[in-house]
Amino acid sequence: MSFLEKLKNEIVIADGAMGTLLYSYGTDSCFENLNLTHAEQIQQIHEAYIHAGADLIQTNSYAANYLKLQRYGLEDSVKELNTFAVRNARKAAKKDTYVAGTIGGIRGIKPNMVALDEIKRSFREQLYCLLIEGVDSILLETYYDLEELENVLAIARKETDLPIIAQVSHHEAGILQDQTPVSEALSRLEYLGADVVGLNCRVGPYHMLQTLENVPLPKHAFLSAYPNASIPAYTDGKFHYEGDSEYFRQSARNFRDQGIRLLGGCCGTTPDHIRAFASELKGLPPIKEKTIKKRSEIKITNSPTAIRENPPLHDIVKERSSIIVELDPPKKLNTNKFFEGAQALKDVGIDAITLADNSLASPRVCNSALGYRVKKEIGVRPLVHITCRDRNIIGLQSHLMGLHTLGLHDVLAVTGDPARVGDFPGASSVYDLSSFELIQMIKQMNEGLSSLGKDLGEKSAFSIGAAFNPNVRAVDKAVQRLEKKIEFGADYFISQPVFSEEKLIEVHQEVKHLKNPIYIGLMPLISHKNAEFLHNEVPGIKISDSIRKIMADYKDDPVRAALEGIAITKSLIDAAAELFNGIYLITPFMRYELTVELSAYAHEASAKIARRKQHAEVTIN
Repeated sequence: MSFLEKLKNEIVIADGAMGTLLYSYGTDSCFENLNLTHAEQIQQIHEAYIHAGADLIQTNSYAANYLKLQRYGLEDSVKELNTFAVRNARKAAKKDTYVAGTIGGIRGIKPNMVALDEIKRSFREQLYCLLIEGVDSILLETYYDLEELENVLAIARKETDLPIIAQVSHHEAGILQDQTPVSEALSRLEYLGADVVGLNCRVGPYHMLQTLENVPLPKHAFLSAYPNASIPAYTDGKFHYEGDSEYFRQSARNFRDQGIRLLGGCCGTTPDHIRAFASELKGLPPIKEKTIKKRSEIKITNSPTAIRENPPLHDIVKERSSIIVELDPPKKLNTNKFFEGAQALKDVGIDAITLADNSLASPRVCNSALGYRVKKEIGVRPLVHITCRDRNIIGLQSHLMGLHTLGLHDVLAVTGDPARVGDFPGASSVYDLSSFELIQMIKQMNEGLSSLGKDLGEKSAFSIGAAFNPNVRAVDKAVQRLEKKIEFGADYFISQPVFSEEKLIEVHQEVKHLKNPIYIGLMPLISHKNAEFLHNEVPGIKISDSIRKIMADYKDDPVRAALEGIAITKSLIDAAAELFNGIYLITPFMRYELTVELSAYAHEASAKIARRKQHAEVTIN
């Protein structure tokens, strides 16, 4: 009897987790490579599931693709690992056991982490290996990104007439991370040719059954479910699951009542869990009619938007000249000088104080804490930098929610200097997200959705700044990155400091087609050593030879060197104010008196330009 014929009249029991058992046995490496090195162990696990009652087993090939094998240096072993994955399953299978060739999702919870073209190439290679070796069906599982699953399903359907099982994974009952209702997603998969559509991973029976209550019986396909055993625990450096197989036995008939025809297990499940399903459902006919429980909360409707106390920076700088100043959070607990500087900068009329996020990977007073105090006590707008280096996705979303709660709506999304350049070179750089993905996360929060597509109950009102490094040989390439950041949701840009009028003109020519405004960075040099350090050791900063020579001429006269640094910056302000509405001044070593003087000068320069343009218009008219 074919697999699909069996599904027409019976509930088919599938196997459970492979990786969970291997991990529990002390294996914590590339599980797919064990198809070669520990073939007997893989076969024994297959046999254990068959003995527990599984009618269908899946090959140990979930991550046996080029992209995922790269992390182990095994990308050239795709054919060999998939071939032996099928052979091991076949050796364990009985005459009436079906073998599904498993291919797992790649994108996970970061939809843009891998280009779709790369995924397609990798998928085709793995698919062909499984088809050539001979499987009874193809199992596509743990796809968080519906776009990815739809694309690979279309490829698989074109290449084979074998039954295809297509399963999505979700975080919140009833809805995928891109806000597509699960019922709609499964319908789309059925339309693309999947013979079995369903859910696997991430959640246990409770939330999976909640979702299935809203899923109608497919017209032409069958429903599947592979729940996790439980939420994993982490003890003494190891993950483990505590889900009770008795709980699975109790939920088995509920899965049947929701129309499930193929029922197995995912993370944390063992032969005991599958035995529990089989003991309840073997011999029971599947249901063929179902009443749908409607859910009204699946779609986000009218989430309120947070109220800003002032217009966003990107609107201000479009309308008039604007000056913002970076004042680094201190490395020590005494913040008196910082707040003195903040007050002086407010008095000179800047639009915002920008607060770096542990610049150069050195720990400083938390910039969100300082930002809140600057806003409440000084009355000046804080612009809080957020790096991808120090927080994982959980921490980044929590941090952003905290900023929203504090009313700090102006942020700059940056990658962040790697930890090894700072005070703790042995610390870990997280980089769960790139700056592009962080921008996208913030933009999605402005739509009232978390990074996982969950309703936040309110839309944030962040004005999203992004970094721009013009100090490169090919500025046009850097501008292409800006265009990509705009696509991801950036509202405006703040540049690294520029140290020549020629560079200012070049940058202006390259960015003048952009609608998103730019704050051009300027930084006063205070000494010859300062100039040489910035030029030679700080990423993203280059100083012209002529300016380095000027500073070198006064290397033995620190007072004159600082004066020359101020004079150079004023000259650059004159040039920048002609080309850009936004000036971004960077305060060196908490010497805020320098940026106070330069802020006042920038106001005067912008005012002169405005008066000249106004006079020119009057003359023309």
